[in-house]
Amino acid sequence: MLLLAGLGNPGERYARHRHNIGFQAADTIRLRRSFGPWRNRFQSEVSEGKFGTEKCLLMKPMTFMNNSGQAIGEAMRFYKLEPNDVVVIHDELDLPPGKLRAKAGGGVAGHNGLRSTAAHIGPDFRRIRVGIGHPGNKNMVHRYVLNDFSKADQDWVDPMLDAIADNAEFLARGEDSSFMNRVHLATNSNDDSKD
Repeated sequence: MLLLAGLGNPGERYARHRHNIGFQAADTIRLRRSFGPWRNRFQSEVSEGKFGTEKCLLMKPMTFMNNSGQAIGEAMRFYKLEPNDVVVIHDELDLPPGKLRAKAGGGVAGHNGLRSTAAHIGPDFRRIRVGIGHPGNKNMVHRYVLNDFSKADQDWVDPMLDAIADNAEFLARGEDSSFMNRVHLATNSNDDSKD
């Protein structure tokens, strides 16, 4: 079973913030992959579905970003999962807008959602880092991440979210590099053909 957690902050005022791209990805996966309705469980909104034969619990922790790990840890323990069964989708300041990287384990790079998750389940979970760019000055980071994407950003945000949803089955199979490659092809190519 895959536990796929998108990170963000609950509430309409945060919905389109850069910091909420994990929530936006979870919403897109649920809609495009015909997962069940959102239900309240594990201090989260959760939706159940499958990628092929692999069960997936899609979740959006409602604990606010800084306490995301509480919810993720609760669900992981309930299902008796290992950290490698957990994939966290989050915003990444250190990647250019529209770039995506898959990574297993590692540090938290100042990201409070990752810090909380690592504190509750250890550092060895898998991460999908979605680049949102950096404002250029560390004093501007807080305001930057807690603001809506610009209209110009929509040129890459919507295709990125669609590509994440369309290729999520690779994450369920543990093929994170294939997932990353497929998303890259879908978001950086004028060729719409699939192989």
